[in-house]
Amino acid sequence: MPAFSVRRAHEADRSVVERLWLMFRHDMSEFGGQLPFADGSFRSEWLHAAFDDVDRVPYLLVSGDSPVGFAFVRGIVGPTRVLNSFFVVRGARRSGLGTRAVAEVVARHPGPWEVAFQDANVGAVRFWRRVAADIAGDAWAEEHRPVPGRADLPPDVWISFETTPA
Repeated sequence: MPAFSVRRAHEADRSVVERLWLMFRHDMSEFGGQLPFADGSFRSEWLHAAFDDVDRVPYLLVSGDSPVGFAFVRGIVGPTRVLNSFFVVRGARRSGLGTRAVAEVVARHPGPWEVAFQDANVGAVRFWRRVAADIAGDAWAEEHRPVPGRADLPPDVWISFETTPA
């Protein structure tokens, strides 16, 4: 298996992360019915904020020489960090890389964490519950919260846990 790393994404990585973002949004469109814009792109304000907002940090997941995903963290300067976008390309899923990536990202920012996902995304439900248990044992919680401004959508599932400094 090629070497795997999680590293902070920098401006030079933006075009790679933008291409991964399209795959991520395509995958997520299955659960919310979002269609691409006329130019084939999707909403990307979270992508741009990950690089441009001082309260956010983008990470790039790399296996060998290949980019295999990303993690966007917000709330860096706040009381609670949120893993608000996480993606692993299909060819690298179920290899343990995603679990390892989350563990590395949250270890870099100790404290309270939250992650949201949709009940309809059965793979995400299994993944995030397993990750929360791996990181926090029994000390994690799950709740449903309405999507702000979108009463037409089912509520998101939120998992909360806390990490401590190493």
